[in-house]
Amino acid sequence: MSTTKLDTSGAFQPVTVQVQHTRLNVPASGVRIRKNGIEFRIAAPIPTWTEMFVDLVSPGDTKKLHCRGIVVACAGNRHSGYLVSMVFMNLSRQSQEQLSSLAFTQPS
Repeated sequence: MSTTKLDTSGAFQPVTVQVQHTRLNVPASGVRIRKNGIEFRIAAPIPTWTEMFVDLVSPGDTKKLHCRGIVVACAGNRHSGYLVSMVFMNLSRQSQEQLSSLAFTQPS
């Protein structure tokens, strides 16, 4: 995944990430949307290859984009937090287009 600036405008809604039976609410300012996944920062590490479900909501659309993905990287420490990189799997063509649109319209 390439590097970009975080969205500090507040244009995107918070992202909900669910790990097994744990539910995380990640502020939109801490999420980077990519055309094939997302990156986000959290306080506790998530093991690599963990399967997760993510709900994304764009600001102009009330419809949720429900995605299933795999954690491919989790780096950091308990002091500064952990940066989690996730790749989405088995997206429908429509979901892939919606995700690509979110990734390219996300403020830099």
